Amino acid sequence: MTVHQLNELLLICSLVLLVAVAAVRISSRSGLPSLLLYLGIGIAMGQDGLLDVHFDDAELTQVIGYGALVVILAEGGLATKWKEIKPALPAAAVLSTVGVAVSVGITAAAAHYLVGLEWQQALIIGAVVSSTDAAAVFSVLRRVPLPSRVTGALEAESGFNDAPVVILVVAFSSAGPIDEWYLLVGRIALELAIGALVGLATGWLGAFGLRRVALPASGLYPIAVMAIAVVAYAAGAMAHGSGFLAVYLASMVLGNSKLPHAPANRGFAEGLGWIAQIGMFVLLGLLVTPHELLRDFWPAVVVGLMLTVLARPVGVLVSLMPFRIPWQEQVLMSWAGLRGAVPIIFATIPMVSGVEGNDRIFNIVFVLVVVYTLVQGPTLPWLARALHLGDSSEAADLGVESAPLERLRGHLLSVAIPDGSKMHGVEVAELRLPSGSAVTLVVRDGTSFVPLPTTVLRHGDELLVVATDPVRDAAERRLRAVGQGGKLADWLGTGGRSGRS
Repeated sequence: MTVHQLNELLLICSLVLLVAVAAVRISSRSGLPSLLLYLGIGIAMGQDGLLDVHFDDAELTQVIGYGALVVILAEGGLATKWKEIKPALPAAAVLSTVGVAVSVGITAAAAHYLVGLEWQQALIIGAVVSSTDAAAVFSVLRRVPLPSRVTGALEAESGFNDAPVVILVVAFSSAGPIDEWYLLVGRIALELAIGALVGLATGWLGAFGLRRVALPASGLYPIAVMAIAVVAYAAGAMAHGSGFLAVYLASMVLGNSKLPHAPANRGFAEGLGWIAQIGMFVLLGLLVTPHELLRDFWPAVVVGLMLTVLARPVGVLVSLMPFRIPWQEQVLMSWAGLRGAVPIIFATIPMVSGVEGNDRIFNIVFVLVVVYTLVQGPTLPWLARALHLGDSSEAADLGVESAPLERLRGHLLSVAIPDGSKMHGVEVAELRLPSGSAVTLVVRDGTSFVPLPTTVLRHGDELLVVATDPVRDAAERRLRAVGQGGKLADWLGTGGRSGRS
């Protein structure tokens, strides 16, 4: 490649990114997941499009898609709050295993008997579309405050179900005979167990090291966090486990370990996640041939209809039966099974494996994802409100960033008070921080000042709190407790031990 060609490539990539960023704004106003707009960009650039770029390398698309999925799962894990996901963890685990099995069976039967596909093709499609997509779900639910049990279950399910689904798709796409069902189940259980152990161990070791090693520049922390997440994926895959589950769990451990510069770590991961999504969707749009989609439009609609109104609801009902979850929440979880880039990426597996009719499998999955995202995406917020599942009672959590002060054996906490925080109206003295910590500076409306004990805190304030090593965690717990309970934090049972009488 010459320098001139490199310059042209950089220019095209930059323009695509700018258009994609503008598409995010359109997406947020329309309520549609941004994936549709990114796919549209790729289709417009590809065959039958404006630039008529011919791209048909399914293997390269699969490799890049896997890499992008690792980044997306890492970003999702870092943003997952343990206190929200913990109560929903058992339900999410059953949804991502039993729910997937039910969905695969019903969807495959519909594809075989209603559309006339061979059993191998039907099973592949059933497995491929059984994986939900966190980015697609929360891009339309982010404006609706849902109960933590619902968001926790949906988020954990989308992080967990990629692992068993990819194992099923690879098994169904193999040239030889498919293993007995109990052997396949055992293989899935073993790979999930290995992936979980590798992910948890890598995340714990990474967090242990980052908390005790002061890096020379704050910008190195986000890079180190993402590197640890990628190591978890690679180690899990090399140990013949689920790399996808490993990277999600490792990232979740890192995101809940109170690492230095935690907001910066999440912001960096979020930026990489957006780049990964944009590149992946554009590439998938390039891979598809639009004029070939028409012949598989109605089969995709039929399969998607059975998936949406039968397979997904039955899977949710069977999975959540032991947990006594209200029917309203089950209805929302059934409708919130959005499919995004993950099914389309998994649809490249039979293409690379040379499965007969692989082009039709890809086209059906592509059309199904686009059509039913258009149907489900804009209606999810409306359905949540109709089921009275909006939960605006929970106070907004504080944004707390920690920077280690190695030589002083202390930490500098940067605390942002968001709208909705009950720290609004609390005096500095009423924070009752533990001995060894103090509010040293308040930034309000662009002006910095040293607060008095009687200074009243407000929404939008940013505080600088200095805490010594022994009380760093206690100080943060106390700040979050006041943010949740206000002056009555102790009476409401949310008060941290202040260390003061």
